[in-house]
Parts: sequence; C-alpha cells; structure tokens
Amino acid sequence: MKQITLGRSDIKIPAVAVGCMRLEGMEQRQVEHFIKHCLEHGANFFDHADIYGGGICETVFGRVLDKEPSIRETMFIQSKCGIVPGIMFDFSKEHILSAVEGSLQRLHTDYLDMLLLHRPDALMEPEEVADAFDTLERQGKVRRFGISNMNPMQIELLKKSVRQELMVNQLQFSIPVSNMVAAGLEVNMTTDGAYDRDGSVLDYCRLHDITIQAWSPFQMPGWKGVFLGSPEYPELNQVIHQLAQDYDVTETMIASAWIFRHPANMQLIAGTTNEKRLEEIIQATELTLTREEWYRLYLSAGHPLP
Repeated sequence: MKQITLGRSDIKIPAVAVGCMRLEGMEQRQVEHFIKHCLEHGANFFDHADIYGGGICETVFGRVLDKEPSIRETMFIQSKCGIVPGIMFDFSKEHILSAVEGSLQRLHTDYLDMLLLHRPDALMEPEEVADAFDTLERQGKVRRFGISNMNPMQIELLKKSVRQELMVNQLQFSIPVSNMVAAGLEVNMTTDGAYDRDGSVLDYCRLHDITIQAWSPFQMPGWKGVFLGSPEYPELNQVIHQLAQDYDVTETMIASAWIFRHPANMQLIAGTTNEKRLEEIIQATELTLTREEWYRLYLSAGHPLP
C-alpha cells in the first residue's frame, strides 16, 4: 500500500486508515478475522473514538489485543475524545484524561499512538488542553496529538498553548462533499461554493504540514447515504462507471482514487468492515487519475468552474 508522511515527522503511515466505528454488532470472531485481514494487507492504522458504539468498538478491538498482545506493536492506534453525545463537547483536562484512561482500558493497551480532539469545543481553554496533553505525554499514555473538524483559527488558538505538534486534522471529504475545494475554485464568485465555510482549512493544513484524514469518503451531503449508485447523483455515477471500465477497476476504487489524487496527500478513513471493499480501497492507492479525470468527476457531482 502507498505510504504517506505523518505531519512534519519522518513517520510513514498507510494512505488508508481503518475506521473502527462499525465494529459494533460484529461477533468477536469476525472482529478478530477482520483485524488480521487488515494487517495482512498493510492496513495497520486503526481509527477509534471513545464514543463509537458507546465504547463497544474499542472493547471488541481490545479483546483481540488481550488475546494476542504481540500484535500491538505492529499497529498504529489512534482514538478521539471530547464529545459527550447529545449533551456537550468537553475539552477540559479532567475529561480528556478520563477519556484516554477509558480508551486504554477498553483497548487493552498502555498507550495510544495518537489522540485527536473530536470536534471543536466552544468552551475550549487552550491552557487546560495543553496541561492534559503534557500529562498524557509525560505518563507515556499518548505519543502524538491531533485534532478533527477544526478550522485554522481554532488550530492557531490551540497552538497558542499546546507545545506538541498537531499532526493531523480529520475532516469530512468526498467528491460531493468537497466544499474545501469549491471555496478555492469559486473565489470571487457569487455561487454557493464561493462561501468560505472553514477558513481555507485545506490550504492551511498543506502550508503547515498537517495531514488531512478524510472521513466519510463516500457520503453525500446531509447524511443521506453513500453517493455510489445513488439516483441523486446520476451524472457522477455515470462518470465513475465509465472510468471504472476504462481502468478495469471497481467504482469504489475510482471514488477512492479521486481523494488520493489530491496533492495534499490525504489519508482516507475507510469505515467499511467489508474485507473485499477494504481491499479495493487499498488497491486504489496505486491508481493515479489524470488531472482531466479528476476534474471530470468533480464537475459531474454538480460543482461549477468559473
């Protein structure tokens, strides 16, 4: 699998991360088989969050590590914290430390390779976050740090106090949900895409060598489901189908290759537990679309060009 560089470090990570949100509901033997299948195909980067399945996703994953602790060192495990579902976001030191402790216990590991703050907290106090990060780093419980769904000014505010490098920013990105791109292409236009909704976060992350992790890479806007095969995107699916035939690959691979083609060198978060589909996404890291093909897909999703 294609490897990318993590932030400003010299660490190489796979271009595909395995999103673990859908482990809930799988039988334990299926979870074990899936994890081993991932590792066999070079997908050793696992993305968790303390709220996924109310902690169940980390728990069933952790049972595999408890059974075979030797495979822990072959993995890169990140988790996220900060969301109290339906109630609030919480970046207090107390909550961050407690959340990490819970994740470590559920995952049966002594440390996280990386911790992400899960969506912005309007009441964030950078000094308190910095204190939590320092404590976790000093205790050896978290080795690296990042954020998710933050705009540039929120990141700058956090960096005011946090001394650790913020290595990644996890952001929603797919062919239809590509406002990060649209805002840059539709500059000085009166079209909807010209509205800057995220403070030019795409360019900011590239300027500061922050790795973008693309989540929900096959989602339509408004959480209406997957765009592949959807009647809401007939032109896009027609172009995807034609390119899949031209390259003799699957449509999932074309949709994935569109993300990998962007020069930001994003890491795609694959949320599937379907082993065949995961293999297709991994194979897509070796498929390079032309510039014209990339734009053809973008335009077919309904985005205009000036």
